[in-house]
Amino acid sequence: MTETSLMNLVNPATEEVFRTLEPTPEAELASVLDKMRTAQRKWRDVPVGERVEICRGFVDAFRALKESVALDITRQMGKPLVQARREVDTTLDRAETMLRLAAAALQDDGLPPKEGFRRFIRHEPLGIVLDIPAWNYPLLIAVNVVIPALLAGNAVLIKHARLTPLCGDAFVDALRKTSLPPDLVASVHVGHATVSRLIERRAVDFISFTGSVEGGREVYRQASAQLLDMGLELGGKDPALVCEDANFDFAVANLVDGAFYNSGQSCCAIERIYVMRPLFSRFVDAYVAEVEKYKVGNPLDAATDIGPLAQRKAVEFLEFQIGQAVGRGARVLTGGRRAPGPGYFFQPTVLVDVDHGMSLMMEESFGPVIGIMPVDSEEEGVRLMNDSPYGLTASIWTEDAAHGEALAGRTAAGTVYVNRCDYLDPELAWAGIKDSGHGCTLSHLGFLHLTRPKSFHLRTRTGS
Repeated sequence: MTETSLMNLVNPATEEVFRTLEPTPEAELASVLDKMRTAQRKWRDVPVGERVEICRGFVDAFRALKESVALDITRQMGKPLVQARREVDTTLDRAETMLRLAAAALQDDGLPPKEGFRRFIRHEPLGIVLDIPAWNYPLLIAVNVVIPALLAGNAVLIKHARLTPLCGDAFVDALRKTSLPPDLVASVHVGHATVSRLIERRAVDFISFTGSVEGGREVYRQASAQLLDMGLELGGKDPALVCEDANFDFAVANLVDGAFYNSGQSCCAIERIYVMRPLFSRFVDAYVAEVEKYKVGNPLDAATDIGPLAQRKAVEFLEFQIGQAVGRGARVLTGGRRAPGPGYFFQPTVLVDVDHGMSLMMEESFGPVIGIMPVDSEEEGVRLMNDSPYGLTASIWTEDAAHGEALAGRTAAGTVYVNRCDYLDPELAWAGIKDSGHGCTLSHLGFLHLTRPKSFHLRTRTGS
């Protein structure tokens, strides 16, 4: 897409263009940024408590848009409408959590008394935060940054993913229904070249990027040349280890949902499973039986579990991964091919006889496919879980909570679950290691990278 071309939004269920958008002219963008700077200088002086009350209006305003926003998500990236509605609800819950945490997280950090001095650290806003969310959870990824950034005293420029630009517009629509200063937040429709020029001109003060490793490295390279800080969430290849004492039926059901919800298009989706060998055959049989209950179909149908993938190239990549794995000895137990008819549909797929020499077990699939391997010890399972360039989440399945915690402590990931997966608790820090990125969103810590520390060293008495 060139900077002057129209943006055609394609419904991945029908492959038809359902909306066309005009790109934001760069001349207009310059004016938008100037107005944002002016608004932010005033907003930063508004007390945190007042910011919280003003931003609280976002929750009611966004809830009123629920049906239209959910339908837009389904049309833009194919998520079943039932799941899109849940995403709206979860977005509101995350916003409310950050509203609740803001006052304590942003208060001054006082130091122990020192005679003749007053010392404290203030968390000051950065200025304009450029938020570049991904398309797979277009509301959740955006709210992780938009609301905390505003609460911290910043202005926010949303440049949403190419597939889901309407979601950025929805945030602005809702925020403009509050008493928030109107120029404090904006959504723009621009391409990579324009973003690059914004960074080169240092027109923003912080960048939050969620997307591919390749895209994150490119943005990070550009930002580092300007000494701009940024947060990166770049996906994962998230593993699960099923111990011998796991609650069997519970683990099977949750690991199917964790792998195939949102058609597997989740950064923290389960993408590889390691099962203690005594359980392996029984686990695989039960897992396949559960997967085969899932219905692939029209995302507007309430009975649909798996809608289309968001892009044609995603279908082609899954075909490559499965073809390579089978060529190296893997077996497909169910699925394994695109569904017939129009749309980017792919059958939910389970493979065994897989190993770490296959792309399927090492590169992010981001689709409804899973490889399952037996392991002879928990030590082997932990080693294989850690044998990955990614480190977003991992999960341990055991009825021994203390043992699960011990295994989690040896697992290399930003979040480790015991008897849970593919879930984000907004009161916990959301962070990745290795190629999954760096920085942190959510929890009280999520405010810190959206501010800068300023030390106040005040002598309160002079003379003898």
